[in-house]
Amino acid sequence: MTIKPAAALLFDIDGTLADTDPLHLEAFNRTFAPYGEHFDKARFALELQGLANEAIARRFVPHLSPKAGMEVMRGKEAMFRELARSDIHAVPGLMELLDRADAMGLPMAAVTNAPRANADLILDSLGIRHRFKALVIGEELAHGKPHPLPYLEGLRLLGAQPEHSIAFEDSRTGIASATAAGLSTVGIRTSLGHDAVIAAGASTSAASYADPALLDFILGRVAAVAA
Repeated sequence: MTIKPAAALLFDIDGTLADTDPLHLEAFNRTFAPYGEHFDKARFALELQGLANEAIARRFVPHLSPKAGMEVMRGKEAMFRELARSDIHAVPGLMELLDRADAMGLPMAAVTNAPRANADLILDSLGIRHRFKALVIGEELAHGKPHPLPYLEGLRLLGAQPEHSIAFEDSRTGIASATAAGLSTVGIRTSLGHDAVIAAGASTSAASYADPALLDFILGRVAAVAA
């Protein structure tokens, strides 16, 4: 099989490589309880999932200074890492998809709004850091998701073109970022249902990487047509 030379796969991390959203939900509830906030799964998906910490702090602790708000968020992320150290699990079928992508010579990048310490913890816990030729941290750029810059940076680092590449996302924020960068996007349904990810702009959705229709979708995007 011949792969288009500018094709690539780009993955969000939280909720996309690993099903970490329940851990984030618990960390958010512990962190924001003193401020009178409580989040169920639906509110988490609508108001928190995929957003940069700076945006979350501005919304939920607006009475604090920007510095103090980010201190609150750093505490939340430290709590998440403590919860996650013994509870990181790959989304089903991920390892098989990564194996297949490596065998096809498809370069891959991880693109996240999470802090670098969180990304490092998840990639290392899953043992997949070496799979990715690039790691893009949104908060280290001028703009994080939902701005397209994180995915544009991932494409740049891989030398890939959006029209031949695919993003995998689980949040409305991430889907908005990937589609604005020109990528076809697969909505991984760890938190949102099919209708929600399609409404957010995803091209298709999958319950996991073991979905039998997913490989056909990927090959239709990245495989070159034989002459």
